[in-house]
Amino acid sequence: MSARWLEVAPGVFAGRHAELDQTIGLVVGTGRCLVVDSGTDEVHGADILAAVRERAAVPWTLVITHAHFDHFFGTAAFLPCPLWAHARCREVIEADGEEQRRDWAARYRSKGEPELARRLEAARLVPPTDVFTDRVRIDLGGRAVELIHPGLGHTDHDVVVHVPDAGVVFAGDLVEQGAPPQVGPDAEPAHWPSTMDNVLALGASVIVPGHGEPVDPAFVVAQRDELAR
Repeated sequence: MSARWLEVAPGVFAGRHAELDQTIGLVVGTGRCLVVDSGTDEVHGADILAAVRERAAVPWTLVITHAHFDHFFGTAAFLPCPLWAHARCREVIEADGEEQRRDWAARYRSKGEPELARRLEAARLVPPTDVFTDRVRIDLGGRAVELIHPGLGHTDHDVVVHVPDAGVVFAGDLVEQGAPPQVGPDAEPAHWPSTMDNVLALGASVIVPGHGEPVDPAFVVAQRDELAR
């Protein structure tokens, strides 16, 4: 898979992937780097990891923003490494991962994309190794990042990645650019606008969505207002 990587701040990258218009994150420190989400399958994950190695000559940690298949089925390509997520994310991956695999493999086949179906079927399911429920700070060497559960929204376990020294937040699918936010059966739409307020309160000047191009706070305000309506 080819991708377009944008340096949205020094040592902070957004990897733009054509499949599902997905955006992967990378934050580079002097001792470690943090990868935000692992992609749709192990081939995709290996492609992401190759791009990470081009930009960071340090070990990596992985964080999964939420338990939808396109954000975690590439994880095995990154092993061994620490793997962070919200505690509920691990529960959902373990309970629903195989069902998501079956559903999306069938969907890819129905769309005439059997290779993507085969890759998803071959991917190993890897649950997170390290979990939290509110927030955790990770020292990357020369910079720290915060993993934060800002509230209920796209799921009940969304995690955002705050890079305070760069003024960047990776928002996962709490924010989408290029399409409306996806309000699925596991979403919490009544709480989503206030959760976006919590993301905005972090004061970042760049917000990187889980799908689409990086945006500014004004975009998030407009999307919050749309969800509230």
